[in-house]
Parts: sequence; structure tokens; C-alpha cells
Amino acid sequence: MKKFLTGNEAVARGAYEAGVTFASAYPGTPSTEILENIGPYKEDIYAEWAPNEKVALEAAIGASIAGARALAAMKHVGVNVAADPLFTYAYTGVNGGLILVSADDPGMHSSQNEQDNRNYAKFAKVAMVEPSDSQEAKDFVKAALEISEKFDTPVLFRMTTRICHSKGIVEFGEREEVGIKEYEKNIPKYVAIPANGRVLHVKVEERLKKLEEFSNTTELNRIEWNDKKIGIISSGIAYQYAKEVFGDKASYLKLGFTFPLPMKKIKDFADQVKKLYVIEELEPYIEEQIRAAGIDCIGKEVIPRIGELNPDIIAKAILGEERETISFDESKLVSRPPTMCAGCPHRGFFYELSKKKNVMVTGDIGCYTLGSAEPLSAMDTCICMGASISAGHGAQKAFNKHGVDKRVVAVIGDSTFFHTGVTSLLDIAYNRSNTVTVILDNRITGMTGHQENPGTGYTLQGEKVPFIDIPSLCKSIGIENVKTINPLKLDEVSKALDETLASDEPSVIITRWPCVLKKPTPEDIEEFGNEKFVCEVLKGDCKGCRICTKTGCPAIEFDSNIKKAKINEDMCVGCEVCLQACPFDAIEKVGE
Repeated sequence: MKKFLTGNEAVARGAYEAGVTFASAYPGTPSTEILENIGPYKEDIYAEWAPNEKVALEAAIGASIAGARALAAMKHVGVNVAADPLFTYAYTGVNGGLILVSADDPGMHSSQNEQDNRNYAKFAKVAMVEPSDSQEAKDFVKAALEISEKFDTPVLFRMTTRICHSKGIVEFGEREEVGIKEYEKNIPKYVAIPANGRVLHVKVEERLKKLEEFSNTTELNRIEWNDKKIGIISSGIAYQYAKEVFGDKASYLKLGFTFPLPMKKIKDFADQVKKLYVIEELEPYIEEQIRAAGIDCIGKEVIPRIGELNPDIIAKAILGEERETISFDESKLVSRPPTMCAGCPHRGFFYELSKKKNVMVTGDIGCYTLGSAEPLSAMDTCICMGASISAGHGAQKAFNKHGVDKRVVAVIGDSTFFHTGVTSLLDIAYNRSNTVTVILDNRITGMTGHQENPGTGYTLQGEKVPFIDIPSLCKSIGIENVKTINPLKLDEVSKALDETLASDEPSVIITRWPCVLKKPTPEDIEEFGNEKFVCEVLKGDCKGCRICTKTGCPAIEFDSNIKKAKINEDMCVGCEVCLQACPFDAIEKVGE
């Protein structure tokens, strides 16, 4: 059977066919769909959303030590969070095979940086494979698990956005039932104390030599001979781009096993071509190692090291060719920056927060990061998951220490709070900074596409479980001043902010209202209702002040000809934020 699959869907199928029985992840674009597509295989694979990437990898490590084939998946910055267990498990080695999927994001389509995680394989001294299309994404899962078990190593399975989300034809196979290996207690192997680690490090270096021998012989690294005037070494999606540009006018060393690199095969290939190019996205990972081996090549002096590559970029960089594109009048393009959805429960909160003076707002990763955009402009920082609370704590302590009259409001989502916000809030509770922490609980993991989390009451595979009560959790770690509010009621938001900003103790505000795009659960309907209506501008009463547009709602339009506001009824969900913001009562609810 053949199907048209994305790379992420193919990895999920590969995990099934390769006999994986445990999979864990934290959702993050471009990796999210891997676990979503493993979830339905629940008769064969136990799959779960973990609170963060470190926990996901540690859980997979536990399954691997127990003897099961295991997989952990995350986006590239998630590997930063999971680096601690990765580096140590590289020393101990595996029992059941283990692969860590790193979904990198060249071009930063949905990320705060575009780090090249191939460097993690070299740094952690673990094997690495890189698929170039959906078929390889499926097939390489099995190959990676076999490498993991044969060489006693975790394997970094490096994807990129274009591989994750592009589709290709994938031929299916049958599931291989590998069962579970026998678990044997082995303290020198799995207890990572210094005395054991010193012995294990020696084994790691010996393993790398064996892996390089394998790299030179495996079919994952293959040569495609064509015209030998040009030789191209490449991997991942960059290989596909190179093939599109050069076709059979160049020969290729296509690398699928990319750490350790097959230096003997690379030297043999380089000796037979007249001019050697290394085409890779982002860092000169392959190029630097080739140059260190004394092999002359052309790489980043012509190929950009910033952003995503494509065939046009490669053709221009190497051949000097400008590819023909459709011409258009760029002046007629209307800029459409991302914005919070009409009816987003975060909008009312940020609208009121934007009115508060002498306040620094430390933000976090999620839909609510859009609170930094105009016209709200109600966020000052965004660093990484969980940093809003920690950075807010540090900023407030600094202001207080130096006598600066400024308050800090830290803003974080519910899933991000579970990810790394709890320990940050614990820092505030322990060290007593008078920051105001706002947890925006929209009852789901919003930005990555509505995945369950510990606060939703459901697991990845649909099991109903007790949800974590955020107010009780905050109080249990030492925050006494905790308020839960409806973020769509502006007076309630303003009052809560005023009261907590006036307090000299740590405070938490929880805004609790479901994401407007969330499919309501029975519990949601019971708590929040299921009322349907829209808002409408009374044109006779509208004064054209545009205050309603300052809420940033995409459903609100302004007609400059008649100087009146209008609400697009096809977009409006009746959240009433604009109705409350209007100083002239010129907006009313319709369809109650």
C-alpha cells in the first residue's frame, strides 16, 4: 500500500512499523504531528504528551532502559531543554533502541531562533540520521533504531520544517514485533556517577570509531555518479534542492547518516570530481569537518548560512542564474501581520494591560506572544518557554534593588506554565519578589494546534483523567494571593491588575476562558456555556473614535469614507470586548 504523507506522518508510520512501543513528546512546530499520528496506534504504541521536552526524553529513556524501543520528538529549541538527559544517555547507552527526533526550523517559520541541531550529535557524541523525503522519514526510523541497538547509542533523528511538512508518496510495510528486551540491573552502565562516567567515556570514544566505519559502508550514505565536473555533498532537504538545480549535470554524495561523517567515502568522492560543493542549510556542519580533513571544497562562501534554502537561492549562488518568477506590483500588497483570532480570550486581558502605566511586561512562547503586536503593544520580552516568570522575577528584584518605581507583570500560557513555568513561579514564591504573574488559561495548548495538556482533563490517546487545578497548584507552592478571572470582562481584568499591582507580595492572576477555536468538551459547555451571538455597530451612535479598533480584533473594520466602524459578522463570535471598550455604547449584541 502507498499513501501521500508528510514527513511527520511518515515518521509516525515508521515508528509503528519499526516496533516502537513507547513515544513521548511536547508539541512544538514543526514536530507536533509526529505524536499526533502515533497516538492512533494505541493498540501497539503507548503515546503521551509530556509536560516538557526534558520529561519526554527522560520517559523515553526509562522505556529504553526497560527494554522497549522508544521515541521522543520535539522541535529544535526543545532539544535545548532535553540536553541534560541526552548527554548523559549518550554515555550510558541503551537497552531498547531510542531515537530523539529533532525538528529544526530554518527560516524561523514559528521559532525564536534557527539553531542547527546537527551540532548536538557531534557535541553529545551520538549517531545521527537525516531523511531527505517522506519515504526516507519512514524507512530511516527503523534503520535508526537498529543502529541504536547495534552500537549501544541514542540516535538523533534530524528533520527540518520542509521535510516535516512536505508530502511525498510512501510505501507501507508490516509492523515488526520486536517485543521488549530483558531488563538486567547494571549499575556501572546506568548509574551516572563520576567513577562510572569515566569508564563510559572511554567506551563512547571507541563507539564513535565503530560508527565512522559503519558510516563509510552503510547504504544510508550513497554516491550517485553523473557528470564528474561538479560533485555535490549534501543531506536532508538541501539534497533535493541541489538535485532540482543540477540534475544529471553533477554527481552527488547523498548523506543520510551524518554523524560520524563517512570521511573515507568523502575523500574517495572528492578525488573523482573536478570541483566539490557542500550544499547544506544553516551552519557549515559538513563543510567544516571536510575542510578539517584537508579536503578542499566550496560551501558557505557562496551558500547563505542564514535562513532556509531553496533551488532559486542555490542556482543564483553557484550558477549565477536568476530563475524566472511571476512579476507583480509589490506596492499593491497589503501587509497582514499575524494577530490573535476574533474572540481570543487573551485580547481583553492585553487590552486592559496596555492601559497600565509604568509597567514592564515579560512574555512567553504561545499565541499570547501576539500581545506584543500593535495596536496592543503589551509585551516587552519573549525569550524562551517559561522565561516570562523567571525574567520577570529578576527584573522586579533589580528595579526594587535600585529604587526604580516600576512594576513587572509576567504573562504565560497554561501549557507553557506546566512546561517550565511552575519552577519559575517556585523561584518567586521562595525568593519573595512582588511580581504579578498572569497565567492565561485557554483550556488547551493553543498555538501548536490544540493538543491536550495536564490542565485539560484528557490525554493524547483520549483517556479522561483528573486535570491539574492551577489555582491550587499556585497556592501549594507558596503563592497566597491568587485570583481567577474571566478575561472577556474588562472591568474584572482591570480590577484584578490594579489590586495585584498595588500589593507588595507575589500575586497570580489566572484568566480562565477557552480558546475560541477549541472544540468544546462537555466540561467546557458546563462551565462556560455554549451561547452563540455576534456584536453589531449602531452606525447612528458610532462617533468614529476608533477606540474599538485599538482592541486589535480582526473582525472590526473602519470605513474611512463615512468614518464609522463596522463588525464583520462572519468573523465575530460575540466576545463583547469591543462592546465594553466603546465609550459611546454604539455596539450591541445580536442574536441572543
